[in-house]
Amino acid sequence: MVTSVLYRCNIRILELAMKNELNKQELHNLAMNIVGKDLEDQGYEFLGIKSELKTNPQFVALKEKKLHFVVVRAILYPDDPKKFDQIFMEGIKEHALKFNARTFYAGVGLANSKDYELPITKDEDYIVNYDGIQEV
Repeated sequence: MVTSVLYRCNIRILELAMKNELNKQELHNLAMNIVGKDLEDQGYEFLGIKSELKTNPQFVALKEKKLHFVVVRAILYPDDPKKFDQIFMEGIKEHALKFNARTFYAGVGLANSKDYELPITKDEDYIVNYDGIQEV
């Protein structure tokens, strides 16, 4: 009987967590907010911002009269936010060169602060692993 009640309680907790779990677009928006604040703090002037998934680059910005393309990715634990798809980023870099722009990757590692293995939810704190933009 006790086992049955505990099982139902665990199922209910999982159901509630799933309802509040951030979806891919929300995780992407969170990562973009983190990177956008960092770029703003560094003095970048935004010319274009694209927050839709699979639209690249996410930020087109100027700093010291030089154009910058920044690709942002939300990376969930345990994946390494510093690693990126080299072939994909080379394609972005080729596109950027047509505009005499520099290309950067911004991987933002995200994890649930209570348990890294749990999803990130709207109701709980999260941990950020972000070391700034990396030039490609």
